Amino acid sequence: MIETDADILIVEDESILAMLLEDFLDDLGYTPPAVASNVAQALRIIETRDIDFAILDINLGGEQSFPIADALDARGIPYIFMTGYGAAGVPERLRDHYILQKPYGADALRTALASGGEMVDASRKRRSGAGA
Repeated sequence: MIETDADILIVEDESILAMLLEDFLDDLGYTPPAVASNVAQALRIIETRDIDFAILDINLGGEQSFPIADALDARGIPYIFMTGYGAAGVPERLRDHYILQKPYGADALRTALASGGEMVDASRKRRSGAGA
């Protein structure tokens, strides 16, 4: 599971869904996440904050979040996707990331965060050189 003090980024263009996800995270004891509703906002947050983990909606009002995924990959920051389209909406090169199927509930989010925790641990080992 991702540590509750992790700096999480939510990228979701639907404000109601972003607030619901924030509430789920709050209920699970997480610190308030950074929230972006489009690619440009998310990229600015990634540039200016030390993000530990991200949750990316794929369709952002006509934009796709794949440039955000690429920026996170370049920095070694783990992330998951959330989408109503399932794996079919994710390019093959990114399908190794956990996909949280919309609509989802607290249990599905908890499972996704557990998967994310494993990714964060692996990322920290790579960054510290322990995995080399």
